[in-house]
Amino acid sequence: MKLRGTLGGLNLLLEPGDTAQTVQQALGAHPELLASSVTLEIAGDADPGALEAALGAVRAAGGTPGRVRAPRVTVSAPAAAPAAPEAHPLDDGRTVIVPHTLRAGFRGEFKGSVIVLGDVNPSAEVVAGGDVIVIGALRGVAHAGQGGHADAIVWARPIASTQIRIGDAVARAPEGSSLSNMRHRDDQPLAEMAKLQDGVIVIDVQR
Repeated sequence: MKLRGTLGGLNLLLEPGDTAQTVQQALGAHPELLASSVTLEIAGDADPGALEAALGAVRAAGGTPGRVRAPRVTVSAPAAAPAAPEAHPLDDGRTVIVPHTLRAGFRGEFKGSVIVLGDVNPSAEVVAGGDVIVIGALRGVAHAGQGGHADAIVWARPIASTQIRIGDAVARAPEGSSLSNMRHRDDQPLAEMAKLQDGVIVIDVQR
């Protein structure tokens, strides 16, 4: 793992051999470095758990994940054509990285967490036993923490869908609107995170 400063914030490179544990240890020692816009770059077949750990560390430090560059990422979930949506269950609970936008009609089920390196378009649906993290806009339906895992989150930039679920809780937007609390900075949407608080889904803007 390598860190370097840029004019826009920080660049974090994840390399083969990095794990969730090593990333947590390295970033946990210097959280102040992450309190900015952080670009994540994946080199080769980096462990998806390392990416999730890096995103978690950035969120915990008050930073904002920016672009994710993954030119050679190993795809664990295949693309689905709109005409033939289907589920893609996993054999384990590892984090899956989907390195493209999910188009209308897609439906994916994942036993662990899922990270989408793009948008989730309207009428697409993502169901995960863990977190649902969308680097772009979430306009489709997301269900995090399937099976009653109340500590799961939904994170997107922004959460612009009409319905999300976390554990057994459901949040629906009024007809004709979305759940987004979206605010803009220089015409760019800010990230939003949804989590359960006293049994109710709360959406906070991540600054």
